[in-house]
Amino acid sequence: MFIDTHTHLFSDSFDEDRDLIVQRAISSGVEKLLLPNIDILTIDEMNDLVAKYPLNCYPMMGLHPGHVKEDWKTQLTIIEKELFTSKYIAVGEIGMDLFWDKTFQKEQVEAFKQQVNWAKELKLPIVIHARDAFQEIFEIVDELIDENLTGIFHCFTGTIEQANHIINYKNFKLGIGGVLTYKKAELDKVLSQISIENIVLETDSPYLPPVPFRGKRNESSYLLHIAEKLSDVYQISLKEVEEITTRNALEIFKLDDY
Repeated sequence: MFIDTHTHLFSDSFDEDRDLIVQRAISSGVEKLLLPNIDILTIDEMNDLVAKYPLNCYPMMGLHPGHVKEDWKTQLTIIEKELFTSKYIAVGEIGMDLFWDKTFQKEQVEAFKQQVNWAKELKLPIVIHARDAFQEIFEIVDELIDENLTGIFHCFTGTIEQANHIINYKNFKLGIGGVLTYKKAELDKVLSQISIENIVLETDSPYLPPVPFRGKRNESSYLLHIAEKLSDVYQISLKEVEEITTRNALEIFKLDDY
């Protein structure tokens, strides 16, 4: 069994064929699909999907940094209520994104810290979005890290120094997706210097499809192309990649307790 630790299956990109995409993932061996929330407008769609596929889809709750705008406090009030009154496997997708817009950088910091503290209180892992913001994220996690803080650095595409910083937190993994298959990314060179024990698989679908699907909509069944690339990087069998990355995901997300 493979686990896609990050897929936006509730996105309107899948409105025409969502059931087909879910069935195709399951048929390919990707049996667990972990759903990171975006904002208050995606909560119902995400939870509807979980209700339809309770053995395959698992929800997270959080406010994506790209959606931290003027109404961020109102959004967090609703998200807090969801977290503390319903069942979720993680607090996510949270973090910082300084790639597109730095207008709300200060608010992103405050929103991230608040959600990290909720995760610690609930003993839930966090799923971190860190785009052009590794140093800012590290400063916050360095400050707040304790035995109750665990999680994933989603869509990791950083340096070996950044990878080691994350690994040194002890209870965090690197989320590896389609970017691994892009030659110019050279992510394989970074991963070859760390253990596969630090890695979980993800698609971030419908975004960042692996080769040979670049330019098309991504989906969870394409996770196998990422796994195949990992087997090349570590010179191990696809079965070993499956076993190790699934074990790593279960260690962080504790799906058996959900």
